[in-house]
Parts: sequence; C-alpha cells; structure tokens
Amino acid sequence: MIGLHRVGLALLVLALVGCSGSGSSRYSIKQDHGPSGHIDLSHVPDAVPRDEPKSRGGNKSPYTVLGKKYYVMDSALGYKQRGTASWYGKKFHGHKTSNGEVYDMYGMSAAHKSLPLPTYVRVTNLANGRHVIVRVNDRGPFHGARLIDLSYAAAYKLDMLRQGTARVEIEAISNANYRPATQALHTAPVSSVSQPAAASRYIQVGAYSSWSAAQSVKTRVELLLQGQKVDISKREGVPVLYRVRLGPLGIAANPSGLLGQLAQEGFADAQVLDLP
Repeated sequence: MIGLHRVGLALLVLALVGCSGSGSSRYSIKQDHGPSGHIDLSHVPDAVPRDEPKSRGGNKSPYTVLGKKYYVMDSALGYKQRGTASWYGKKFHGHKTSNGEVYDMYGMSAAHKSLPLPTYVRVTNLANGRHVIVRVNDRGPFHGARLIDLSYAAAYKLDMLRQGTARVEIEAISNANYRPATQALHTAPVSSVSQPAAASRYIQVGAYSSWSAAQSVKTRVELLLQGQKVDISKREGVPVLYRVRLGPLGIAANPSGLLGQLAQEGFADAQVLDLP
C-alpha cells in the first residue's frame, strides 16, 4: 500500500510539472483580447520590406507543436496562398516571438507556420479588398485550419476584428518587387515640436531609424500615458533618426513617475531632456 501511495504521489507530481511547463502558464491573461477602449490605428504604417537574413531563432526545420510536425520553407519566393486569417493581441503583447523579438500588437507583424523568418507578405481581406503589408516574425497559428495570425493593428486595418477571422490572400513580397500604395505615409515631413524660448522639459522615449518603428512606439506611448502629448521629430544626417518624445511636460508632471511607467513597458532607455 505504501508503495502504491508513493507511485500515486509521483504521478501527481509529474502531472503538475507537465501542466506548469505547458504554454498556457507562460501568459498571465487567460483569454486573448484587444486593448481596452477604442484606439484609432488607421494611421499605423505598413511594414516596409527590406532584405534581411534569416533570423537565428524560429527557423528550425522540422519542428513539432502539439504533436504535429511542421517544415519551414527554404525560401518564400513566389509564395501565394489563400486561407483563413486570425489575430492575436494583449495576451501575447510584450512576450517573445519565435525569432526572439518582442511581440507588439500595435505593430504590423504576423505569425505563420512555414514561411522563413522574417518574411514580408501582403495580406488582402477578400471580403472588402483591404490589404496590408506585415512582417512575419512568429510561428502559428496552431489551432484549426488557419493560415496566418495577424497582429491586432494589422487586423484593425483589415477590418476583421469583430469577426475574429477573415478569408484572405497572402503573397510574399521582397524589397525588389515592393511598390508602396502611397509614399506620403512614409516620407511625409514630420512636424517638429513647437517650443517656447525658455528651456522646456521632455522625455525622449527612443530614437529609431525607420518612421514605421517610431510611429508604432508613439502609438504605444499614447495608449500608456493618455493625455500626454507625444511627437516624432526627425533628425537629418547619416543615419536619419526619428525621435519619439513626450512633452513639453507641464509644471505638475512627475518625470520620475513617467520614466517608471515607460520602463515597465520596455522603454528602460527613456531619458529626460531640457531643450531650448
């Protein structure tokens, strides 16, 4: 009886270890959803294709998920397919993607089971003709017969949030065959922050080499610090930098508190600036 009791305890411990090691324990949110309240993400620019080497993470082939084996394509050249798209949001926001990056639900990214990471694809909602360009940097979806998982921002721009899924066509694109629908979104001059003659205090969240990255950060900061003014200023030179700045800060503002909030969201390098 004692031996059987010990065996039973051992099996119970193994079961508990198996549950704690499952993917579900990785996330603090049980049911995935979007951000609270309405956020206008129509201005978030598409991903801009560029030549990139395969990432060190996420390209192992084959790999196994939930007992099923998947093979990663050697190349995305000529890839075009139709299927069902879904989206993922706050549950995964801030967690690492398969290639080691951090998932940003306000960015233009996606997950795919077999495309090399990263790959840029054009996704067209066949129900309304809307299309976006996203950068595939994650693996999935692994439930049902879904073809691609889109970021919250991408699903917003395709107008498929309410339905949850949409019938789409995805086509791999490269820097060579990329033709933006409009250049204005990426090359429009950035208005500089109006500043009084006296020194004003700002918090610089970060400086980015691409307009799309800066715009994505700006959207995140506006959501985090509602009521605060956030601008992007362009620094000419080599390289060109787009600086995301919060301010000018009012007299009652608490820079230390704001820096703490930004650090919790992953902006640990944010710094206070006194500008003329």
